[in-house]
Amino acid sequence: MTWTLPEPMLTDAVRSPAVPASSAAEPKWDGFRAALSVDGGQVVLRSRRGTQMAPAFPEVVAGAAQLPDATALDGELIVWDAGGRLAFEQLQNRLHRRGPAALQAAAQQPAHFVAFDVLRLAGTTTLAWPYRRRRAALEELFREHQLTAPWALCPSTTDPDTVREWLTSWTVVGLEGVVFKRLDSPYRPSTDVTLFSSPG
Repeated sequence: MTWTLPEPMLTDAVRSPAVPASSAAEPKWDGFRAALSVDGGQVVLRSRRGTQMAPAFPEVVAGAAQLPDATALDGELIVWDAGGRLAFEQLQNRLHRRGPAALQAAAQQPAHFVAFDVLRLAGTTTLAWPYRRRRAALEELFREHQLTAPWALCPSTTDPDTVREWLTSWTVVGLEGVVFKRLDSPYRPSTDVTLFSSPG
């Protein structure tokens, strides 16, 4: 039986960029929220609203061969433009392409999957694990399997100076803000994380 992806965790807006106590921060990317699972050779790439996106992003489907079987990730699909900025419009333009058109777009405007959570790992469901344990498992997944494009590991920090650096330097490439996650929180399909949006 194919494992069913859970509904995504969602964000609640906050007004302060200060890292809450016992929390970690991650950049908020300007892309498509996506969940991916690979199970018995079958790859599912689903949007936040449940849209199946695999036919539009063949390079991500092909990249799933790098992952151990029975693994699922939560993340963001992004595309960079020639100037090194996040290109949301290019990403949108790819969404409805199929077949040869999708393959051509993948070659010209390759998408990356920025992974920020692991939902299942080699057959073990990780939803009940606290964030700090899931994060450690995600980092180990990237190290052990030496994941390369289309995979990218989302940064995570508890350091306020790093968050300030993201919000001052990274906004020029299209960073939308920062997401805060409680270190002891399991993965709950609901509003369970907070978001500070960059001004402008």
